[in-house]
Amino acid sequence: MRHKYLTIGVAIRFAAVSIFAILSIASLIFSGYMFIEANSTYTFALAVAFLMLSLFAGFFNIYASISYFRSYFYDMHLDEITKKLKPLRRLPTVAIAMPVFNEDPELVKNNMKLLFKMNYPMEKMRFYLLDDSTNADTVSELEKFCSSNKVVFMHRTGRKGYKAGALNNMLKRCKEEFVAVIDADERLVGREFLRDVLPYFSDKRMAYVQTEKRSEKGSFFAETVDLFDAFFFKFIQPHRALNNTAIFAGSCGVIRKSALDEIGGFPEYIIEDTFFSLESDLHNFNSIHLPKVYALGKPMEKYSSLVKQQWRYNYGDTQFIKYFMKRSTDSKKLSPWAAMDYYGHGFGLNYLSIVLILFTFLSVFISFSTLPFVHMTITQLFQATYITRYIELFGGIAFVLSMIAPAILTKIYFGSVKKGAMIFVLNFALAIARAKAAFAAIVAKSPIWQAVRSNSQSKNNLVYAISNTKVEIAVGASLLFLGFVSFITNNITSWIWLSAYGVLYLFSTILFYKYG
Repeated sequence: MRHKYLTIGVAIRFAAVSIFAILSIASLIFSGYMFIEANSTYTFALAVAFLMLSLFAGFFNIYASISYFRSYFYDMHLDEITKKLKPLRRLPTVAIAMPVFNEDPELVKNNMKLLFKMNYPMEKMRFYLLDDSTNADTVSELEKFCSSNKVVFMHRTGRKGYKAGALNNMLKRCKEEFVAVIDADERLVGREFLRDVLPYFSDKRMAYVQTEKRSEKGSFFAETVDLFDAFFFKFIQPHRALNNTAIFAGSCGVIRKSALDEIGGFPEYIIEDTFFSLESDLHNFNSIHLPKVYALGKPMEKYSSLVKQQWRYNYGDTQFIKYFMKRSTDSKKLSPWAAMDYYGHGFGLNYLSIVLILFTFLSVFISFSTLPFVHMTITQLFQATYITRYIELFGGIAFVLSMIAPAILTKIYFGSVKKGAMIFVLNFALAIARAKAAFAAIVAKSPIWQAVRSNSQSKNNLVYAISNTKVEIAVGASLLFLGFVSFITNNITSWIWLSAYGVLYLFSTILFYKYG
C-alpha cells in the first residue's frame, strides 16, 4: 500500500514539474516567434525583452517545480534520521524567549501561561519576555505579570536591531544550553514541543530545529493568507532541508546556544531569521525541518497587516541579496544547491512582484505594436484560417497559467480552488507594494511600512483604501483606459489582456476596502 501511494505521489509531482517545464518552453517558443515576426527596431526590442523575461521566469518556475517534486521525499529522509535518534539521557536547560512589541497584554499573558504547561521540567526552563513596547501601560502590565510568574522581563526603550536586537540582548544574560523562540501571538498546541525537538540535537553540529508554522482558523481571507505561507512549509522548506539549508523561520524553533555564540548572535536585520540561517550554513552547522505544528499564530484578518508583512519580507530579502553577494567569498563554501536555495529565497518575492509588473508593461508595448496577433478580432479568433496564430496567443496564456498554478495545488492539497484563486489575486494586488519595499531597501529608507490613515474610524473605509493604493489605482486605471482604446480600435486581444491586468492591480484597493 505504501508503494502504491509513493507511486501516485511521485506521478502527481512529476506531472506538475512537466507542466511548469512545458509552460516555460512555451514562453520561449513565443519569444522565438516574436523574433520571426519582428519587422522594426521597436518590435525586435520587444522580442528581446520578452525573451529575457521568459528566461528569468522560466528559471524560477523550474526551480519551484523541482523544489515541489523533491519535497515529496523529505518524509522518508526524516524517517531515516528519526529512527536513529536515541532518548535523551539528560534533559538540557532551555531558555524560552518571547519577543513582544506593542501586543495585546492579555494575549501575551495567556500565551505565556500555556508555555508554562509544556511537558518538560520547570526547573530546566527559564522564561524570558523581551519587551520592546512603547506603550507605558503595556510595559507596566507585562512587567507585573513577569514579576508574579518568575519570568525574566527585559524591556528596551529603543528597537535597535528590531527582533534580532531583543534576542541578542537576552543572550547576554542567557546561561541555558538551548533557546526556544515563540512569538507573542502564537498559542502552544503541542505540549511535547521540547521533548520532540531536542533529541535531534544529538548531532553535535545541529544548530537549530525548525517546526512548521501555521495560523489558527479565521475568516476566508485569514485562512487564505495562512495557505499563502503554508506553501513554503509544505514544499520549499522540506526541499531546503534535504540540502541542509532549512530556514530558521523566526519562531517555533529551537537553537543551540553554543552555535549562536560561535556565529555571534542574530544578525541585526529586519528578517534576522534568514540571515542567521545563512550564517549557520557558512559556519558548517546542520539544521533540520520538523513538519509538525506545535503552536498556532493569530490569524491575519486585515489586508493592511499582510501588506506590512510583505513589505518587511521584500525589504529584508533585498537586504539579504546584497549581504549574500558581499559574502560571495565565504558563500563559495556552500554547495551549488545551497547557493541556489539562497538566491531563490532572496529573489523569490521580488521575482513575483517585478516579473508581474515588467510583464504588465511589456504587454502594453506589445499591444500597441505592429505584431500581427495583437490585431486579431473576435471573429478571426474562431476562424480556422487563423488557427496558425494561436501559437502567438498560447505563449502569453502559458505565462499566466504558470501563475495560476497555486490555485491547482491549493485544490489538490488543501481542498479549495477559491483560496488558490485568491492567492493568485494577492500576488498581483501586492506586486507594487513589494516592488516599493525592494526599492526602499536599495535606497536605505525605513524598513517599516506606514499605512496612510483616513479620518474615519470605519474598518471598511473607501477613503482609507484609496489613500493606501494611489499607485495601484493609477496603474489599474491606465491599463483599463488602454484596454478601452484597444477595444474601440478593434484590437480585441489587447483589450482582453490589458483589462484583465487593470482589474488585477485594482484588487489591492478592493482588499483594503473589504478587509481593512
